[in-house]
Amino acid sequence: MLGWYPGHMNKARRQIQEALPEIDVAIEVLDARLPYSSANPMLAGLTRHKPVLKILSRADLADPERTREWVAHFDSLPDTRALAVTTTNARELKRIPKLCHELAGQVRADRDVRVMIMGIPNVGKSTLINGLAGKAIAKTGNEPAVTKRQQKVRIAGRVALIDTPGVLWPKIEDQASAYRLAASGAIRDTAIDYVDVAVVTAAELARRYPEALKARYKLTSLPPYVPNPMAEQVEADGPKRIDLLAVAGFDGHAILAEIASRRGGLRPGGEIDLHRGAEVLLHELRDGKLGRLTLETPADIPAPEADEETSPQATINDSGDVDNPA
Repeated sequence: MLGWYPGHMNKARRQIQEALPEIDVAIEVLDARLPYSSANPMLAGLTRHKPVLKILSRADLADPERTREWVAHFDSLPDTRALAVTTTNARELKRIPKLCHELAGQVRADRDVRVMIMGIPNVGKSTLINGLAGKAIAKTGNEPAVTKRQQKVRIAGRVALIDTPGVLWPKIEDQASAYRLAASGAIRDTAIDYVDVAVVTAAELARRYPEALKARYKLTSLPPYVPNPMAEQVEADGPKRIDLLAVAGFDGHAILAEIASRRGGLRPGGEIDLHRGAEVLLHELRDGKLGRLTLETPADIPAPEADEETSPQATINDSGDVDNPA
């Protein structure tokens, strides 16, 4: 379990809670490549009595077939609609005010539909607001938590938007989600070991998109996962961890080493610079250079009765760094 709750996120949570009684519709912006992992369960609790529009941003980077599955999944939920968009595509964004009115139902003729935009850091909230407003109002950036305070803006279609700072939940209990969030850049690169993130990501890509991975890095094969008995002995007395490489079925370490050796990570004496391989893989994944990929499907949503006590724990300080990694 990964703990992450800088002070400004705690403040943002309070601001959301205070403003919600006046809100007609909540928009939660999700990363279309990981709609489950980028959905904040704390926000789901706060908005449980409000209609919700799920915006799957960066749809141009996601697998179209998987995106259709996610839209259908969200549309099947009560008081929920979903729309996949590229947040810089003005034509796609024009559908949002109409959907907000449909979800809000009857609103007094003398006022706008009040909409609060929420989401975790770095999912494209500010870019979405700028697109809806038709001008640069919200600050954007590739680092998490660029927006630090609430912003209000009126847009066409009689909709009043309230933007909120990106909010991660106090504890990320799903280990796989924590790694996917780290791979996407939603949490700081220092929150989980950078190479570990790339190793797990390489294995996941080998499972979900083997041909794209091989084509991008000219790999001839993708080595299968082989359990390490010694590693199991070392962790026998510690908290039980899900072996994400075993779940993926591929040797992410070997795949990352091969990527590093082919992309400037081969050092004198044959030493492999895995950090170089991690930089290449994660940066290119985030930039969409491996093609349109989605890292999870609705079938990956874990059962709610999963035992939380078996999850490893870590604490993250206000700087976004791990103090006590599991």
